This record gives sequence, C-alpha cells and structure tokens, in this order.
Amino acid sequence: MVLGTATGLLLWAPVTVSVPVVLTEAIILLGGLAVLLAANAALLRWGLAPLDRLTGLMTTVDLLRPGQRLPARGGAEVADLIRTFNAMLDRLEQERATSSARVLLAQEAERRRIAQELHDEVGQSLTAVLLALKRAADEAEEPLRGELCQVQEITRESLDEVRRLVRRLRPGVLDDLGLVSALTSLTHDFATHTGLRVQRRFAADLPALEPETELVLYRVAQESLTNAARHADAERVVVALQHTDDAVVLAVTDDGRGMKAAREGAGIRGMRERALLIGAALDISPVSAPRTGTQIRLAAPVPRKQS
Repeated sequence: MVLGTATGLLLWAPVTVSVPVVLTEAIILLGGLAVLLAANAALLRWGLAPLDRLTGLMTTVDLLRPGQRLPARGGAEVADLIRTFNAMLDRLEQERATSSARVLLAQEAERRRIAQELHDEVGQSLTAVLLALKRAADEAEEPLRGELCQVQEITRESLDEVRRLVRRLRPGVLDDLGLVSALTSLTHDFATHTGLRVQRRFAADLPALEPETELVLYRVAQESLTNAARHADAERVVVALQHTDDAVVLAVTDDGRGMKAAREGAGIRGMRERALLIGAALDISPVSAPRTGTQIRLAAPVPRKQS
C-alpha cells in the first residue's frame, strides 16, 4: 500500500531528477524516503499489534482463570488467527473443567472410602482396646493399674485423632445437618487445635444449595483455614457466609503476613479447580488494617427457582 502510493506520487508529481543530482533534489528524495519508511513502520506496527497481544496472552493464559479472550481485530488473516485461538481456549477450558471434575469426584470418593475404613476398622479396634484396658485396669493393682490408665488415656487420644481425621476426610455433618453446621464444626475444631481466634459471620437467610456446591464451599473453607494456620502466621481468622441476589459468598479473611509469593501453591490451585467444578468465582486478594492479611472469596451461584 505504501509502495503503491509512493509510486503514484512519483508518476504524477512534476518532479524530475537531474544528472548529476543537485542538493535540493537529493533532500527531497531523502525526505520522501524517510516519510515512506516511517509510514511503512507505522502501518506494520498497527497491523502486527493484535499479534503482539496474542503472543502476550499465549504466555500468560491460565486455564484455571477462564474467560481470557482477545477481540478479533486486525487484518482478515490476523482476525482469523485470533478467532481460532479463542476457540482453542474454549475447548481447552471445557476439557480442563471436565477432567478436573472427574479427578475431584474420584478424590472425594477415595476420601469417603478411607474415612469409612478408618471409622469401621481403626476406630472400632481402638474402641475395643479401650474397653479391654478398662477391664484390665479395674482388676489390676497398683502400680500396674496406673500404667494401664496411662495407656488407656493414650489410646483414647488416638481414637479422638482418628475421629478428627474421619471428619476432615468425610464431613458427615455436612450431609446430615447442612453447610452452616458443618462450617461451625470445622471452625470450632480448627480453633481448638491451632489456638487461633476464629470469628463466624453466617447469614440467616441462606438459600438451599446443591450438595456438590455445599461440598465445594466446605472444602474451600477447609483449605483456606489450613493455609492461614500453616503459612500466614495469623492470629485471627474471620469466616463469613453471605447471600447475594444470585450467589452464596464464602469469605475467609486472616490478619497474617499476606501474600508473599507470586506463584500459587497446590492448595490454591486445588481451590480454583473446585470453583470451576460448580462455575464459581474465586478471588484471592490482600487486605489491610490492622495487619496485612489475605482474603479468599468464593462466590457460588445459586440455582434459579423454576417458575
């Protein structure tokens, strides 16, 4: 285009070139060449700008953050390339969501199996040992009775730990009593075992949710509390559950050190995969005052009522 325009101007313009070239003609020719090169560079930059944006998206795209797309702008070939790339992202995100769903469902099934075995096998065996120790301690004399009582206490603590693991692996209270009761039990156990102060803010008008949605909310809260205890050096954690027009919002806020590393760990990646499973939006952001902490916010969609 630029070369054609320049050729037309040379053909129709009343400009001649002497032999040898005089200074004014040389200046005009060099000026025209500079304008030609500048126009060509500007057009190339404008035409290749969509490709630069496409390259940038290719290097930063994350399938756990769906919806990253580019408008199909530029020339016909460039626009077709961008549309093809957007379609490829659609397929990849759908395949990632499907595979993540299978993995997470298999993981939950395995957790239920392990929890059942711990409850039926280990839990019942420890209960039988406790009863045998009690009978032996009742019939024994000192100092053997004291030693048997100590072993009995150790066994009882082990049984309590097994029961706690069972609750973590398979929150039976979630199935029996619902999300609020499950989160209440979770935060109570968390505060007891970590020593952190946990404040609960649960709305009273929460709508009915699908079991899969409740499980995702519970697991995200569980992982958020674990991160606060292990990595944040926090003193207080606030767990809130609110209801908006079209979503139930879980927010876990700590007053710890805040987010230090740019790279997300396996726990946060797992939360993002769970959010994708139910079409929820997960946001992790720093907070301020009184200390720099972190808030993990999950907005789970509420099923619309059939009219």
